[in-house]
Amino acid sequence: MKTPLPSAMDRLRARLPAALGTRLLLFIGAAIVFTALLQALLAYRNALLQTDTLFDYQMQQTAFALRAGLPVDARGRPEGTPPEDENDDFIVQVWTNEGLRIFESALGAALPQMAVLGFADVPARGTVYRVFSLQTRSQVIQVAQDMRVRRELARDAAWRSLLPIALLAPVLALAVWWVVRQSLAPVQRVRRELAARRPTDLSAVPEHGLPDEVRPLVAELNALLQRVGQAFEAQQHFVADAAHELRSPLAALGLQLQTLRRAPDASAREEAVQRLAQGIERATRLVEQLLSLARQEARDAQPAQAVVDLREVVAQALAETAVAAQHGGLDMGVSEAPEMQQAFSVAGDAQALQMLVRNLLDNAVKYVPAGGRVDVGWRVDAQGRALVVEDSGPGIAEGERAQVLRRFVRGPSAGQQAGGSGLGLAIVQTIAERHGARLVLDRSPTLDGLRVQVVWPLANPVA
Repeated sequence: MKTPLPSAMDRLRARLPAALGTRLLLFIGAAIVFTALLQALLAYRNALLQTDTLFDYQMQQTAFALRAGLPVDARGRPEGTPPEDENDDFIVQVWTNEGLRIFESALGAALPQMAVLGFADVPARGTVYRVFSLQTRSQVIQVAQDMRVRRELARDAAWRSLLPIALLAPVLALAVWWVVRQSLAPVQRVRRELAARRPTDLSAVPEHGLPDEVRPLVAELNALLQRVGQAFEAQQHFVADAAHELRSPLAALGLQLQTLRRAPDASAREEAVQRLAQGIERATRLVEQLLSLARQEARDAQPAQAVVDLREVVAQALAETAVAAQHGGLDMGVSEAPEMQQAFSVAGDAQALQMLVRNLLDNAVKYVPAGGRVDVGWRVDAQGRALVVEDSGPGIAEGERAQVLRRFVRGPSAGQQAGGSGLGLAIVQTIAERHGARLVLDRSPTLDGLRVQVVWPLANPVA
């Protein structure tokens, strides 16, 4: 598979500094420089237009004054005109209608004799002159100015307009740096506060003084810290409860090992070996259930979305518990009632759902007496679609049903009949909640024992 080549924008982002403050200063500085250059260009263009307008007007007025017969000074200006810089002088030439030059303010000007009336740009003496020509009844008056003079004046005017910005640019950059630093100060405060915390400190980050753009991020961070704190607290309780529950089986294993060592004869030794094997089996089962519960709680809130056929899941779970059911003398299988025959599919994790059904069947094997019956089926009604496991065992009293869903809690009657760990229904409830279902415990109307229903809303199952 070919790796796509990075675009120009991706390469630009890779070259930019990672710090937000540095990026802001870089972009704002670039914007200031671009604005200054654009203003210099516009100022030069406006100054050129203004100087063209001004000098064109002066050239017109000079020509009109000469046409009126006003005397002019030796430099070609009408008398009374304020003196100007040498570079701003006009060149004045007067021609008769017969082509005889009768006046020239600058020797060797070499302006064309055949003038275009009005304004024209005329190349002469290696440069370009702006020429205004006026024809009277007896003569032609030409007033000209070197265009280089105008360009120099335009550049001077543009520089004078840009000079204040050039002088204030450092002050502007300093102001921008201060504003960016002050704006990002709350973010730095949050960073320092989080960096100084201990690993177990999951308290909320204060939101006062934060800008509106950062406050939602901190609010989500606080919500995440709260969820992590709840999960951490639940794990602490879980570890404490697990340690408490494992203490008794391990102590019993130690006592059974001592009994095995002290056995006086072969029969006592064989009985001790059987009790030790049963204790090891119970401890192994407890550890497996603890690991299963920990894995289910550590997964995401939503399982992998795949269409799971519950009929296949039930068939696999029945096959895995068939040996234990036969050993306990139980009649275990799919219910034959007509209303329990319509299986359906749900969106979820097939492995987790198989664990759910297997735990329900394992509980039935433990607590239903020999010769009993365990049925698995499906129910569809207005309340939803449910996976139903019911048995003919002693059931659970109505006052104990809410408590047996907690970890390491067994009903008083159930705890006396079987060596359960109190984790089976807790695992079932965890898996059910992850799949958007709820767990309902009641009495079976047909078998008179416990009925466990895993109920999905009508909109949740796939089919």
